[in-house]
Amino acid sequence: MPQAPASAPTKERAHELIDRMAPAQIPGVVGMLETMLGPLPPALANAPYHDEPITEEEERAVAESRAARGQVFSNEQVPTEFGLTVADFEGRRPASYQPGASPQGSISVQT
Repeated sequence: MPQAPASAPTKERAHELIDRMAPAQIPGVVGMLETMLGPLPPALANAPYHDEPITEEEERAVAESRAARGQVFSNEQVPTEFGLTVADFEGRRPASYQPGASPQGSISVQT
């Protein structure tokens, strides 16, 4: 529900209160007002709170996203992200490759 614009007497009262403040208090009030007004357009700033319930699908997506932070993927898992299999890369590995033998065989994904 949008808020009605402040009436002239209300704005006058705000000016009176600011005029009574100590000079050291003014920057704090200005900062507060800037935060309240922010960069949002008035229509968005005055929009009602979004209170729709979160769906199970949204909860799962959030949980998956949180779980993926810092998750380690092996070289065997990465190709599947692109619809490939390890077999697509057979014969292309260096002779020294040994699965699971070294931390260099993994990719750490961090956000």
